[in-house]
Amino acid sequence: MAKRRSRGDGGLYWSEARQRWIAEITIGYTPAGKRITKKAAGRTKTEAKTKLKEALRDLDDGLTPTAGHDTVTTAVRDWLTFGLSGRDPQTIETKRILAEKHVIAQLGARKLRELSADDVDRWLAERAQHVSTRTLQELRSILKRAITRAQARDKVKRNVVLLCELPKGESGRPSKSLTFTQAEAVLTAAEKAKPWLRAYVALSLLTGARTEELRELAWSHVVAYDKARQEWRTVVEAGWKNDDFAVYVWRSVRATGDTKTPESRRTLQLPHRCVQALMAFWDDLRAREIAPSQGDQSRLVFATRNGTKMSAGNVRREFRRVITRAGLVAADWTPRDMRHSFVSLLSADGVPVENIARLIGHAGGSAVTEKVYRHQIKPVIQDGATVMDRIFPDADHGDGQSLS
Repeated sequence: MAKRRSRGDGGLYWSEARQRWIAEITIGYTPAGKRITKKAAGRTKTEAKTKLKEALRDLDDGLTPTAGHDTVTTAVRDWLTFGLSGRDPQTIETKRILAEKHVIAQLGARKLRELSADDVDRWLAERAQHVSTRTLQELRSILKRAITRAQARDKVKRNVVLLCELPKGESGRPSKSLTFTQAEAVLTAAEKAKPWLRAYVALSLLTGARTEELRELAWSHVVAYDKARQEWRTVVEAGWKNDDFAVYVWRSVRATGDTKTPESRRTLQLPHRCVQALMAFWDDLRAREIAPSQGDQSRLVFATRNGTKMSAGNVRREFRRVITRAGLVAADWTPRDMRHSFVSLLSADGVPVENIARLIGHAGGSAVTEKVYRHQIKPVIQDGATVMDRIFPDADHGDGQSLS
C-alpha cells in the first residue's frame, strides 16, 4: 500500500472523470473554516508531481495562488491601468503604444515566473537593432516597473530586468538647426500663414521657447511695459502702443502645468518680429470678435477653435505647411528644431553659451546647453531679443521707428 503523504505536502491522486493526475495543496481557510485548495493537473504522475512541487515552492515563497498563471502581458497591462495614476493622458498613451508594440508583442506570452534575465537580454538586443537608445531605455523602464508592481503583489519572486544592462540602440533622429537663409525663408513663409501660426513660428524661432511652453502660453503672460505707470502689464490691459514687450514662460503642457525644470521658468523680452506677429494675430481675433477681455486673460494664446489646448500633432501638421512653403522638405523638420535654430543663430552671432543657456532655460546652465546643442554652439553678450532684432529686422524697425 502506498505511503500516505505527510501533512502540508499536498495530495496527489488519479481522477477518472478527467483522466488526469491531480496535484492538490491547501493554501488557506475561509472565515468559516472551509479549506481553500489549489489544484493542478498532469497527463502523467511525474508531471503532476512537478506541478505539486512548484505549487508548494510558491506557497513557501509567499507567492499568490495564481502566480503561475500570470504572464508578462498581465503584468504590463496591470501597470498601465493602475501604475500611472496622475500622469498626463498623452504620456499614458505614449507608454501604452510602446508597451503594446514592443513589450507585449515580443514577451507578452511568457509566464512571468519563467521570464529569465537571458530572455530580457535577448529581447533588448533584438530591439536595439530597430529603436533608438532613448526608446530602448523607455521599453526597459516599462518592463521593469511592471514587474516591480507584480513583485510587490507576490506574483513573482524577483525582478530579472534589474540584472540586465541596456545596450546601445539605433541612432535617434538628430536635431537640426536652420541656417540664416533658411530661417529667413521660414519667417517669410509664416507671414503668409494663418495669424496664429505666424505668431507661433516667430516665437518658437526667435525666443527659443519649447513647443510645450508655447502651447500653454496664456494671454495673461504676454506683457507690455507701460511707461506711464512704470510697470509691466498684460497686453489685454496695456494694449499694443508700447515699445517693450515680453512673455512669461512660466507654464508648460505637463501633468503639473509646471515648466520642465525650475530654471525653465523665465521671462523673455520679445523681438519686434514676434510683436508684429502677435499684433496681427490679435487684430484677427478682434475682427472675429473673440479677442480676450480683461476678465478672460487666462485664455490660451494658441488654442483650438473650442479654446482647448492644441496637441503636438496639431502644431506639427500646420508647422510643416510653413516649412514646405519655405522651400524645405517638411518631413525633415519639427517644431523643436526651431529651438535648436535659435541656439545656433545666437551662437553664430557671438553670444556666449552662458547667456544662451539662460535664455533657453537650461537646468545646470551652460554645461547642459553645450551637451545638448554642442554641434550648434560657438565659443564667445547680448540678449536674445536684441540679437534677433538685429539679425531679422522688421520693416517698421529697420530705421529705428517706434512700434506704435
